[in-house]
Amino acid sequence: MTQTDTPPAEPAERRSWLREHSELGVCVLLLALGVLVLTDALTMDVDIAQRGPVGPKTVPIVVGIGLLVIAALLAVDVLRGGRGQAETGEDIDLSEPADGRTVLLLAGVFLGAAVLIEPLGFPAAGALLFWGAAFTLGSRRIDRDPLIAAVLSLVTYAVFNYLLGVPLPGGPLMGAL
Repeated sequence: MTQTDTPPAEPAERRSWLREHSELGVCVLLLALGVLVLTDALTMDVDIAQRGPVGPKTVPIVVGIGLLVIAALLAVDVLRGGRGQAETGEDIDLSEPADGRTVLLLAGVFLGAAVLIEPLGFPAAGALLFWGAAFTLGSRRIDRDPLIAAVLSLVTYAVFNYLLGVPLPGGPLMGAL
């Protein structure tokens, strides 16, 4: 071996380089997601009679291109030495682990609402979702929280169903209202 030849990188050096550039994993994820969104958008079968002036492919194509651009810009930044900053907050103690109980309770409330949306309808399931999330996150105002959740759920139902034209299941209570 001559002095101009460089020895091959050792596995420890490779691991160190990967650790220092771990944000490239996010770039790969964004790249894969962008390719998936673009592929899906470009292979979408659209009937010409259903298409408006913009068409249903426009937003997915813009989002897919945006994901690819962000992945490329982030990769260039990481390879030039850019590093993400650790999250800071005035009321967050990053040395403490996440509250697993709260996360599991929120997941249970969300899954419960997803299961109940068909038999009960969105207004009732949404009210349970909003109230359950507020209760799980610490609100104990039994006198007002269910009422706020019901109003919020009905307003959300009305906006989606009547203003946006996105039909949501009304459930048995909507016949009474």
